[in-house]
Amino acid sequence: MADAFWEHAPIFTAADVLGRPSRVPDRPGVYGWFFREAPPGIDPSRSYERDGMRLLYVGISPKAPPGNGRPPSTQNLRKRIRYHYTGNAEGSTLRLTLGCLLAPQLGIELRRVGSGNRLTFSAGETILREWMAVNALVTILEDEQPWIPEQEIIGRLDLPLNIEHNAHNTQRQFVRDTRAACKARARNLPILVR
Repeated sequence: MADAFWEHAPIFTAADVLGRPSRVPDRPGVYGWFFREAPPGIDPSRSYERDGMRLLYVGISPKAPPGNGRPPSTQNLRKRIRYHYTGNAEGSTLRLTLGCLLAPQLGIELRRVGSGNRLTFSAGETILREWMAVNALVTILEDEQPWIPEQEIIGRLDLPLNIEHNAHNTQRQFVRDTRAACKARARNLPILVR
């Protein structure tokens, strides 16, 4: 399996990813998120450790091509990882999960915005971005079909922040429940108008 890329590949900071030029290629592949500090409620003790950090989440870009004839995604590692650092919870599962787990600590709250169908941390996205810049680093493996190694990696490692393909993980239900409670609360609050 890709020679355990998380053991040897360079680990990039937010500055490495967001800088011009970015150190992350605009190619398809798998990415792994290392954390200096685990979010509240997450026990990182069984997760892979490297340089004092824990690997807690793995993702891919692009996702597998749709089987319904629609065109494949145009995402790549650079676009996706930049979005995880700078986007919002509506477009990033990682940001949604982190924000829900960190909400009490960071003083942020998931809210409905715009038409009310989108959920983000609104002004709290900046606070989450700052937390990630300090605590979240990423490594990559270029792969033309990243959806193939992704499932094997998730099945092999203890990745408590992954939900999909991760039913064997003992922390998965806690993460799912925390996200569900955060979303339910957001749906009961007034829509934020910008």
